[in-house]
Amino acid sequence: MKILWVKAGGLVPPDTGGKIRSYNILRELAREHSVTFFSFYAAHPSDSHPTLKNFFERVVCLPLSLPVPKSRAEIVDYGIRLLSSQPYLITKYCRSQVNDELRALLQHETYDVIVCDFLSPAGIIPWQSRTPKVVFTHNVEAVIWRRHYEVATNPLWKAISWWEWRKTAAAEKRYLRLADRVLTVSDTDRDSFATFLDPRKITVIPTGVDVDYFQPLPGAEIPDSLVFTGSMDWLPNEDAIFYFVEAILPLIKQQHPSVSLEVVGRNPSRKLEALLEAEKSVRLTGWVEDIRPFLARGSACIVPLRIGGGTRLKIFEAMAMGKAVVSTTVGAEGLPVQNAENILLADTPKDFAASVVSLLRNSDQRRRLGAAARRLVQENYSWPKIAESFSRVLQDVLGR
Repeated sequence: MKILWVKAGGLVPPDTGGKIRSYNILRELAREHSVTFFSFYAAHPSDSHPTLKNFFERVVCLPLSLPVPKSRAEIVDYGIRLLSSQPYLITKYCRSQVNDELRALLQHETYDVIVCDFLSPAGIIPWQSRTPKVVFTHNVEAVIWRRHYEVATNPLWKAISWWEWRKTAAAEKRYLRLADRVLTVSDTDRDSFATFLDPRKITVIPTGVDVDYFQPLPGAEIPDSLVFTGSMDWLPNEDAIFYFVEAILPLIKQQHPSVSLEVVGRNPSRKLEALLEAEKSVRLTGWVEDIRPFLARGSACIVPLRIGGGTRLKIFEAMAMGKAVVSTTVGAEGLPVQNAENILLADTPKDFAASVVSLLRNSDQRRRLGAAARRLVQENYSWPKIAESFSRVLQDVLGR
């Protein structure tokens, strides 16, 4: 197949859940098919996107002059686009020069299929073209904004969340109806889209994990230590840490005063740094080149998310390393996990704290959960298996 893969936000380094998922699937697809990778993203120093030419047939990358996330410049940029009918996740990236570059490419090249990776590039996809188009959704974006709205306490942020929720919901309905096939990463997301799409048009592509890279590291565990991994410039992750530190950690400390937490992920906000200056048991690492040593040190991995969509690769990575995981049901949403069998699920501060304390006290329970978790992902969710399913779907769209 000749595949045109269109992605906003870039691909490398693969340091977010969506990038990790796309990167691994693309690498596997490129072994068997001709892939043109077209991406547009915020310009940054030491851009490694040109190295992708080693893997793909063709690479077209457009660094854009975009405002720094959460900066005053981004607030101004958001205000300029506030009255657009499109959500900001589309208007932020889909600039006129990007549209022109994609049209120029399609004037000289033909493809068997166009993959729109996430909803963000939908604003420049040539929907009128006869080329089959597949939207690869990693989340139900409207659900994420709805959950922001539900937990927000700041009136301005609550209003913004409501506005983006409504616009994003409309955009998802519009563009997913135009697509020839919609891919989701979980049954939960499929069911959400099936409220306005023919279910036969939706295919689930599960999340995968590199089970060779993420392996158990015996002997590295530190007693009474917890670990959270994730990009800290993604608002659901930041909310999760605020929630844990303010509502759950004090309950754990009542029984385990020596408990510690490492928060491993890029770009923590000043607001989060300020909160943790007074909480000496929590350490922010910022960006790290390799998260495995941090996962290995943790007695347990926590995922206290209240907001989110899609599936959390952080859980599969921890499970592949044989770690016991405590998560909210939102955090583990869409993953094929079973409470008390290969994960612990808890949705109130009291229950979450009790689950963590139980694991800290019981090394046999940690080992049992971790071993079952490792078996689950090793037997079913390696990236080659996931990419093979992805390839079959594309061929099905083409009628092959």
